[in-house]
Amino acid sequence: MENLLYYVDSTIQQFSAQILHSGNDGRNYVVLSNTAFYPTGGGQPHDTGWLNDVEVVDVEKVDGEIRHYINGKLTLDEVTGKLNWQRRFDHMQQHTGQHILTAAFVELFGFATTSFHLGTGFVSIDLDTATITEEQLQQAEARANEIILENRPIETKWVTKDELAAYNLRKEVAVDEDIRLVIIPDYDYNGCGGTHPTSTGQVSLLKIMTTEKMKKQIRVHFVCGQRVLHELAMRKTVLTDVARQLSVPEEQAATALQKVMETAKATDKTLAEAQETLLQYEAQELLANAQQHIITAHFENRPIQTLQKLTRFITEQDTTAIALLTANNANKLQFVAARGQNVTVSMKNVANSVLPILNGKGGGNDALAQGGGEQTLAGAELLAHMVNALKQ
Repeated sequence: MENLLYYVDSTIQQFSAQILHSGNDGRNYVVLSNTAFYPTGGGQPHDTGWLNDVEVVDVEKVDGEIRHYINGKLTLDEVTGKLNWQRRFDHMQQHTGQHILTAAFVELFGFATTSFHLGTGFVSIDLDTATITEEQLQQAEARANEIILENRPIETKWVTKDELAAYNLRKEVAVDEDIRLVIIPDYDYNGCGGTHPTSTGQVSLLKIMTTEKMKKQIRVHFVCGQRVLHELAMRKTVLTDVARQLSVPEEQAATALQKVMETAKATDKTLAEAQETLLQYEAQELLANAQQHIITAHFENRPIQTLQKLTRFITEQDTTAIALLTANNANKLQFVAARGQNVTVSMKNVANSVLPILNGKGGGNDALAQGGGEQTLAGAELLAHMVNALKQ
């Protein structure tokens, strides 16, 4: 394995090789005499690029051979491989940043990393700790960037299992042969099969973005290198737009937004109180026009939650009343049936009697039931069926 081009020199961007054989396992692939294309493994995604002018879309190690999956076919025996270097270098920055940050958490707090994920957005590590403070995150980030700024060399070395004892490894190596160490002298010694730049300075910068609790561990999301600039540019655009809309300088945007939110919450509360008052008056009006304590009404585009409130106000104001309300909402005909505390007729039975007409679903109890379904009839017709159900 140590003779593979991506291990011999991780900075190789173009190479020549012979096609040993080709095949199709659902996708066309070729196997080369040697390759600089890194196959998916160890948490690092595969490289992409081109063989001659044919696109390489995936690289996997299958049955001991490295398969280059291609969009098309290759007819020549010899090919020139060219890596999508932007993708590869990004992966090297993120992967090396992970080594550096992981080592920082171990060095400062003894928090081991249990898993690592390198995606197209944030990179993440899971730390073997149930809690972490903002101060600890800041200290680990500062230590990681200190190592990056020092531009320490990154060395790789192939060793045997017996030679491992000579190194202060961050964690045990999971393989017995083809053991490859990635070393940042006097800082981090780790078994790894991924690709890395030749010095820590090439990682450029590391920024922790967010954390989340994962059972008894903490997942830390971060970015390195060019991804930091992308995140900064995105946040700058958003912040500038927010500040513009609030008519304040960017550094005052957070305070101004908080005031807007507080005002909005107060307005929402006042509006909700006003709506409740209006519903109380509406309940009084419906009761005034009721016959035999049965209140019926149909509405257009009125949420079922509002109907439930209205029936509650009706039955609170008149404990001998029965409120039957319907509404057309989107493509559904919905209803609510409620009774005052001095009424014994079951509203659940009323709902069960009309739901089949609507091909609908509903629920509730003897005091309050609701449901809805297809608009198979007009609201007034549904109310008539509900009134008839009271007599059954």
